[in-house]
Amino acid sequence: MRQKHMLLPTLREAPAEAEALSHQLLLRGGYIRQLAAGIYSYLPLGTRVLHKLERVIREEMEASGFDELLMPAMQPSELWEKSGRYSEYGPELIRLDDRHGRGFVLGPTHEEVITSLVAAEVNTYRKLPLRLYQIQTKFRDERRPRFGLLRGREFLMKDAYSFDTDWSGLDESYQFMVQAYHRIFARCGLHFKAVEAEAGSIGGEGETLEFMALAEIGEDTIVSCPSCQYAANLEKAVFRQQEGVTLLEETIPEMEEIYTPDTRTIEELNVFLGEKPESFLKTMIYMVDDQPVAVVVRGDHEVNEFKLKNALGASSVELAELNKVEELTGAPHGFAGPTGLDIPVYLDLAAAAVADGIAGANRKDYHVRHLKKGRDYDPVATGDYRNATTGDCCPHCGDNLVFSRGIEVGHVFKLGTKYSKSLGATFTNMEGKEELMIMGCYGIGVSRLMSAVAEQYQSEAGIRWPLPLSPFQVHIIPVSIKDEAQAGLAEELYRTLQQAGMDVLLDDRDERPGVKFKDADLIGAPLRIIVGKAASERKVEWLNRMAESEKEMINADEALARIHEICSSSKGGL
Repeated sequence: MRQKHMLLPTLREAPAEAEALSHQLLLRGGYIRQLAAGIYSYLPLGTRVLHKLERVIREEMEASGFDELLMPAMQPSELWEKSGRYSEYGPELIRLDDRHGRGFVLGPTHEEVITSLVAAEVNTYRKLPLRLYQIQTKFRDERRPRFGLLRGREFLMKDAYSFDTDWSGLDESYQFMVQAYHRIFARCGLHFKAVEAEAGSIGGEGETLEFMALAEIGEDTIVSCPSCQYAANLEKAVFRQQEGVTLLEETIPEMEEIYTPDTRTIEELNVFLGEKPESFLKTMIYMVDDQPVAVVVRGDHEVNEFKLKNALGASSVELAELNKVEELTGAPHGFAGPTGLDIPVYLDLAAAAVADGIAGANRKDYHVRHLKKGRDYDPVATGDYRNATTGDCCPHCGDNLVFSRGIEVGHVFKLGTKYSKSLGATFTNMEGKEELMIMGCYGIGVSRLMSAVAEQYQSEAGIRWPLPLSPFQVHIIPVSIKDEAQAGLAEELYRTLQQAGMDVLLDDRDERPGVKFKDADLIGAPLRIIVGKAASERKVEWLNRMAESEKEMINADEALARIHEICSSSKGGL
């Protein structure tokens, strides 16, 4: 590709609204441009990277026995009503009506469509298992699009689906995908971790794994053990429960109120009373399927709404509005406690181990001390309702858990019969009886993956793309295009590499060297040849940005040999 007439608008400064460095560099490098909040155009460089990601994904999907198809982005809302997700999915689901008043949605995912399709076309065990995938644009009306491609309202996704006759078949399909995802992300040069996760709005009846790209900018917290293989999303993470100190009844004084004016938070109470946060019992009021409950955790802990939802078998869990809190407790937000409530109280195990606690008095500007479970309040249940935190231990080996940040780039689910039951995906078994198909689904955020790789391979000057994903493997830069010797050698190298099937970018612009080099850093090709004053001697400057080596002067033929060696040793590099 020749650079002179290419749509490649680099920027010297990043727009002020670009927070993540990957977002800044993709904008500055001329990869993407924003059309509206969370909606981007992919310029030629960005499109080339997407195509290379798609190639890696297609190769591994087909090697795992999945066939590609393409389904509509615009889906009849009646399918979503049948599955129950039309109302459950929430405001992220983009809904619209056609001119005849028929309801549609713009697909954020395709479980309903694929299940309806397979239900109509497959009716016997002889056609199962069936494994299908597509790469297609998805739509979600994110409340707060941010970090460029990491959280957008329109994005590219690979979604795959498996249909099996039984759970053992699903286990096999699921493992095929787990192994394929490891290969895909490894080929992309991604530093990642597979972690246990919650199913979220997709739902399902079995295990689910998230694949996390490790990055400080990530919105997800990863909880993992340095000594064994345990890793989970914070929402799913469990830990060894610690036993509390048992005190005799008579050693704990009677509960008493204490005046705590304008002291609402744990931090404020810590200062006001001089007590450690782990001495406090924090009471949070939730609406669980529209019914109020109180959840009590230790002052230094946070409620895990997913654990609460699962423990109560609920469909929805939301914090109560401030006016509702005051109505239920008789006090403003910040003074709630477990005593005297007319709603169910759920006590976290760590909070239950606090024998002599401090909590809100359900009275403005007052707390209580010497609070004791069983004497002063009675929870309806005690369980694990909190997030893991520093100091917690691995549930398997007991080592201290560590916390890191990650970007979700892939997710695999065992759906079971969640969708086949509601949408009638059945088959006739060997005995002639009708059974429900057992489903799995498997997603990769393709455009998000592009941004995650950029985040991991960032530098001050620009992205250092891994070879298989770079829009161009080699960037040839003649210092002066007007110099016949430089232009001639650059052209020769360009044609030789093109004929070898390599992706090469030739900077044929009549620009100052500083401009060319700055743009080359932003474009981020891993291999660079600079053709300068020594062109008449067939000598060029060589730079391997992957190795972070210094520039060196070598013979042009040696540069070609190095390129062939590097590219041939990189899977997917050619």
